Amino acid sequence: MHQMNFEKYTVRLLEINDLEVYFKLVDRNRKRLEDFFTKTVSRTKTVEDTALFLNELIKKSQEKTYYPFVVVDIEVNAPVGFIDIKNIDWAIPKAELGCFMDEKYSGQGITTKVFSLFVDYCFNHFGFEKLCLRTHHSNKQARQLAEKCGFEVEGTIRKDHKTTSGEIVDLMYYGKIRW
Repeated sequence: MHQMNFEKYTVRLLEINDLEVYFKLVDRNRKRLEDFFTKTVSRTKTVEDTALFLNELIKKSQEKTYYPFVVVDIEVNAPVGFIDIKNIDWAIPKAELGCFMDEKYSGQGITTKVFSLFVDYCFNHFGFEKLCLRTHHSNKQARQLAEKCGFEVEGTIRKDHKTTSGEIVDLMYYGKIRW
């Protein structure tokens, strides 16, 4: 049900069986993720911590309050990226998206294809009327991704995020509505 395929990739819900490979994915990319995926980085310091974290994420998915997806490279049968649906407001309905790809898969156009496919899936499967994403102005890749996938800058939210180091920073807010 919650699965999309393209080229040599599958996008599917995160499962507890992904524990070891998910931990390795985060661990390989920890330095790149630490400022803006603070919860992911702080909750995955060990495999044991990661197991607790994944169980919480899976429970939230069952409760329809959060959906964690992995991007799996079929050839190596391992997650190479992560996309989540968060801050869901079913009354509108709208949600925020977040994503990251393994560093060795970035810059190849894969993220844009995956994210574009995922955005369509969110509109069609979940029936969201609006999707948004927030990113720091310095995150050129995320800004380009949002714009390539049809998101528009709606503004800057001041003092919206606390980085791992404790700095409170402004974030750019991108939105896309269902046509």
